[in-house]
Amino acid sequence: MFSITVREHLMIAHSFRGEVFGPAQRLHGATFLVDATFRRAELDDDNIVVDIGLATRELGDLVGELNYRNLDDEDAFKGINTSTEYLAKVIADRLADRVHAGALGEGARGLSGISVTLHESHIAWASYERAL
Repeated sequence: MFSITVREHLMIAHSFRGEVFGPAQRLHGATFLVDATFRRAELDDDNIVVDIGLATRELGDLVGELNYRNLDDEDAFKGINTSTEYLAKVIADRLADRVHAGALGEGARGLSGISVTLHESHIAWASYERAL
């Protein structure tokens, strides 16, 4: 399996519902490193997994839609605990939508999967992996 990973960063505010979250039930900020990994079994006709420039641009555009936002105020996240795990899935699903729409080029249609990892710190992170 071949893969490439591109990176971005994300800064958001949010709060959680539920005793399990303790003080994080109050509004707080979070900063993440966002790694998006694209996978395929065989390289395309150009001997690449996907165009790194397009992958970087699309991840940047997608993260830009969330950056510096209070997710509690965003309609897409109303009533949802926007945990690190959940946000990794949101980003992976939105990247998959962009792949299917052709935003990462025709060669990207041969991708078999995407995984997104959100690094909360140097000692904690969460990932979500999905097929395409």
